[in-house]
Amino acid sequence: MKDKEYKRTEISSLGEFGLIDHLTKDLPTPNASTLKGVGDDCAVLDYNSGKRVLVTTDMLMEGVHFDLSYTPLKHLGYKAAVVNISDICAMNGTPKQITVSLALSKKFGLEDVEELYAGIRIACEKYGVDIIGGDTSASLTGLAISITCIGEADADKIVYRNGAKENDLICVTGDLGAAYMGLLFLERENKVFQQTGARPDSDGAEFASRNYIIERQLKPEARKDIIEALERIKVVPTSMMDISDGLSSELLHICKQSNVGCRIYEDRIPIDYQTAVMAEEVNMNVTTVALHGGEDYELLFTVPLEMNDVFQNLPGVKIIGHTTKPELGSYLICRDGQEFQLKAQGWNAFTSETGDDTHQNEQQ
Repeated sequence: MKDKEYKRTEISSLGEFGLIDHLTKDLPTPNASTLKGVGDDCAVLDYNSGKRVLVTTDMLMEGVHFDLSYTPLKHLGYKAAVVNISDICAMNGTPKQITVSLALSKKFGLEDVEELYAGIRIACEKYGVDIIGGDTSASLTGLAISITCIGEADADKIVYRNGAKENDLICVTGDLGAAYMGLLFLERENKVFQQTGARPDSDGAEFASRNYIIERQLKPEARKDIIEALERIKVVPTSMMDISDGLSSELLHICKQSNVGCRIYEDRIPIDYQTAVMAEEVNMNVTTVALHGGEDYELLFTVPLEMNDVFQNLPGVKIIGHTTKPELGSYLICRDGQEFQLKAQGWNAFTSETGDDTHQNEQQ
C-alpha cells in the first residue's frame, strides 16, 4: 500500500459529541421504519407492519480480526458493515438499520476515523441501510469496531439453522476459499515488508494477478442479491447460514441443529481459479481451503429435493450435496470416491487462528 500525505486533526479537539456530530450530521434515513436516528438517547423505529425484527451484532478487534498494516481503513469500514448485513441476509431478512460503536486509541486522527466511516457509509448506501446511532470510547490497545444491524422479515419467511430435513439439497452461493487465500497473500507481502523494508507495489502485476482474492478478503459482499432472487422465485429455504467461519463449521452447525447428516461432493464445491493458484503456491490442498478458510460471507442453505431443477439453473448458486439421516454422519465424498468425515476446523475467535489442521495438506 502506498503512503499518502494528509493532515491530522486530533479527535480530542472535537470531543465525543463533536465527533459523533461530525460523522453523522448529514446521514440520510430512507427507510420508513426509522422515525428517529442519530441525535437522541435512542433511535426510534416503527415496525407496525406485521414483520419480525432481526438484530445481530459483530465486533472486530485490531490485532485479532484485522491488521492495519495492510488493511485500508475505508475497506475495513465497509467490511465491518457488510459482515453484519450478511447475518440479516442469512435469516432471509432485509437489513434496514445499523448502529456503529468505535473504541479509538490516540494513534488515530479525525481523518482516519473519517476514512473508516466513509467505508461504512458506502456499504450502507449500497445495501439500503440507515446509520441510526452508536457510541465512541477511548482505547488503550488500538481500534475496536462494534456494529449492530437491525432488519426485518415476514414471520413465515424467516429461515433458521434447525429446519433442514432428510434428503434436502445443500446449496452454496458464489465460490469458497478466496478470502482466506487473500489473507495469506496479504500476510506474506506484509512479512516481506517487515523483513526488508520494501513496500509492496499495490498497483503492480503481482497484486493485479491476485485482485480477486485480495478483494474477497478486504471487501466482501453480503448476498442480498440471492435473498432477492429467492423472493422472486417464491422459495423459502429450510435452513440457512452465512459462511463466516468456514463451510465445514457452518454445515456441521446446520446438521447438529437440524438433527441430520450430510454428504457433500468435492467436485461440486465452487472454487475460483485465483484461489486454486494461491493454494498451490502455499502448498495447501484447495479443497481444505474451501472447507475451512472462512470469511467468504457466502450463503449456505438447504431446500427440498423437488427444487433440484430450479436450483440447477439459478445463477450464483451451486448444489454441493444433500442431507441424510443423522446416524449416517457428515462426510465429504472425494473425487476418487473416498469418504472423509467433516470436521469443524474453521476460524476460532479465542485462538486467533484457524483450526490446527487447516494449514495441512489434508482433505478432511
